[in-house]
Amino acid sequence: MSEEREPLLEGTLISHLLELRDRLLRAFIAVIIVFCPCMYYSNQLFEFLSRPLRDQLPAGGAMIATTVTAPFMVPFKLAFITALIIAMPYVLFQVWRFVAPGLYRHEKRFAVPLLVSSIVLFYLGVAFSYYFVCPLVFGFFTSISPQGVAVMTDINHYLDFVLTMFFAFGFAFEIPVATVLLVWAGITTPEALVAKRPYVIVGCFVIAAVLTPPDVFSQTTMAVPMCLLFELGVLASRWLLREKARNAASSAGET
Repeated sequence: MSEEREPLLEGTLISHLLELRDRLLRAFIAVIIVFCPCMYYSNQLFEFLSRPLRDQLPAGGAMIATTVTAPFMVPFKLAFITALIIAMPYVLFQVWRFVAPGLYRHEKRFAVPLLVSSIVLFYLGVAFSYYFVCPLVFGFFTSISPQGVAVMTDINHYLDFVLTMFFAFGFAFEIPVATVLLVWAGITTPEALVAKRPYVIVGCFVIAAVLTPPDVFSQTTMAVPMCLLFELGVLASRWLLREKARNAASSAGET
């Protein structure tokens, strides 16, 4: 028995654009609401963010601001990005409410856990970067500082570096989701992915070399989790195919 799409509400293109505007407005308001307390505690947020480096600084080392506006703009930028990350589940929920009426029921059952897992994996990637990678990277860089050189990092450059690391690891942790999507769309199969494992491993190290600082240690801390997440994605895609086959068999039995 073929599955029909859920009936869509009657409406014109204008009505859909108005709905899209309302969804985007709600998402924007959510970000602003979260931004207000983040901005109030922006200095504390930066203190928390800079802890991995400050804990590794030698005696007498400090962070500095090289521009007049940096003491204000850096916490402001951090507060906005923090608000965006915190509000991202609600933002994606609004996107989901806009596109969900055009999906099949079985597509919804698949998309919801995929969306939730992608958010969780992104947060795990950011946490992994902050609590594990950053202390190791900063410890390595400060330990190789030449004799007589005072380590005094600019707060603006530090924020850009850390945010790059956060987003790099956050998106790298999305590999299982990307793998499952490729298999679900029929672009590839778990067996084909396994056959290409050597190329995937090389690709992980190349991506890590581009996204991380130019040292082997940092690249390895990113490439190894990416390889493990690829294997997790292959296992999840195999489970997905088994579930699709089971659902197809049950649907055929009902006809």
